[in-house]
Amino acid sequence: MGTSKTNSMLLFSPFRLGDLPLSHRVVHPPLTRLRANPDDSVSDIMIEYYRQRASPGGFMITESVHPSYESRGYFGAPGIYEDHHVAGWKKLADAVHEKGAYIFMQLSHDGRQSHVDLSRGKAPIAPSVVPFEGLSFTANGWVPVSPHRALDAGEVPGLIEQFRKAAERAKEAGFDGVELHNANGYLADTFLQDGTNKRIDAYGGTIEKRAAFSLALVAALVSVWGGSRVGVRISPSGKWGSISDSNPEATFGHYAQQLNSYDLAYLHIIEPRVMGTETIDESLPPVASSFLRQVFKGPIIAAGGFNRQGAEAILQKGDADLVAFGRYFTSNPDLPERLKQNLPLNPYVREAFWGGNETDYIDFPRYNQ
Repeated sequence: MGTSKTNSMLLFSPFRLGDLPLSHRVVHPPLTRLRANPDDSVSDIMIEYYRQRASPGGFMITESVHPSYESRGYFGAPGIYEDHHVAGWKKLADAVHEKGAYIFMQLSHDGRQSHVDLSRGKAPIAPSVVPFEGLSFTANGWVPVSPHRALDAGEVPGLIEQFRKAAERAKEAGFDGVELHNANGYLADTFLQDGTNKRIDAYGGTIEKRAAFSLALVAALVSVWGGSRVGVRISPSGKWGSISDSNPEATFGHYAQQLNSYDLAYLHIIEPRVMGTETIDESLPPVASSFLRQVFKGPIIAAGGFNRQGAEAILQKGDADLVAFGRYFTSNPDLPERLKQNLPLNPYVREAFWGGNETDYIDFPRYNQ
């Protein structure tokens, strides 16, 4: 592909995300890699991983970061629930900024996808008890999740405060904003969707009540950062975490409509053609972004099984403004440049996605190496 054609690609045109001036539209999405220190603080190899993948004017989102000790579902996932966690995150944010990139911290409570070994013996929480056969990653590897309990309504304010405090710590660490993880069957997502939310109180029943918990979390993050520095990630029709909804268009249409009032930086949409790190069918058209473009008034980041051509196509169609590339960012620290020049990509190593050391994490060569 010639230079003129390459340079005319929307994928490599500037875009203003909230008040951040991006030089291209290739996004590094949240990728759970499970390489934090034993106390859930940022490890040196994590800092190097993000530093390698930062590009001038690029936009990155961290892996899931936990606002409390009990919110973890994966051993090795990082936290921001202690003041001493801030120092490591500051080093990571500084490393990204030195490369000229911007970075948001994704905040997540893993909810029922957890195990008592990760929470000092406490049962995982969910809006309702809807048994499922998932796995949690513990110090003993992948094990079946522990039975969960239904959250008491009186506990909700405390959870919201944990997210608000985490947002404050992310700000103290020098991040550019935060993203709420409202996808993939984790706690916020299980409140939103009726397959997992069977409550009959203020947080369940109607779509409006099921959305209340998530919207309260968004409001808490916006109270710290302002709307232009907050994003939300969703997975309409996704199945990861045994999640489901009887009418996803109505549920997510309402949720996106409510998010408009916060003037958010973006809505980050995982297309249902992928599940976790598994691609279901890349030939399926991206449908969620197309539907929600009609509802959500702000920028949209599309994620889920995109290649260079598919990314350009969804931008040209106007259904998204930026595109996230997950698996190939794990193995190509210079992914934006490779996509721009249409260069061959390093193959990714699936076995190294979930935990490990520097091998197949920070040792992938750049193209010019």
